Amino acid sequence: MAGSENVRHAARLLAQGGVIAYPTEGVFGLGCLPDIPAAVMRILDLKGRDPAMGLVLIISRVSQLDGWIDVPLDATQLASTADKPVTWIVPATSAAPELICGQHDSIAVRRTEHPVARALCEAAGSALVSTSANTSGQAPPRNALLLRRRFGRLVDYIVPGNCGSAGGPSEIRDLLTGKVLRTS
Repeated sequence: MAGSENVRHAARLLAQGGVIAYPTEGVFGLGCLPDIPAAVMRILDLKGRDPAMGLVLIISRVSQLDGWIDVPLDATQLASTADKPVTWIVPATSAAPELICGQHDSIAVRRTEHPVARALCEAAGSALVSTSANTSGQAPPRNALLLRRRFGRLVDYIVPGNCGSAGGPSEIRDLLTGKVLRTS
């Protein structure tokens, strides 16, 4: 399957409530559509992650957050730094999916620059859940072999591609204060 065919196939699976794994700027991620609770719960179960923690969303454009964020944004406000991706904590509306926000009144969001992840958001026409493809306490995989060993039969599809050069999970910053909450 060629690159764009892989992305279209993954988008169809996502629309059907599927869970996929895909390369991002730093590690392989697990993803689904954020407004399908059964798929989100499946990811939380795969990771052994507490739902109260919330999950990161990736977007290719700000409009994919329409109705879920409580501040007007433009793409420049969600920019990454020159050398690393940044996930921003943004105030959420009451319409934002509870499983995405967890116990918080905010959403963690990253405007992805990774070509595969970006293409997935575009093909799905949606923000995507993007959490590292690891079980809690384990290192996230940066190559497809390790990913397949850990999650091969547990996800509906692994989108081919290579992780970016970030070398690990993204930095997390608060949009309103600029405070760094996690370094990369």
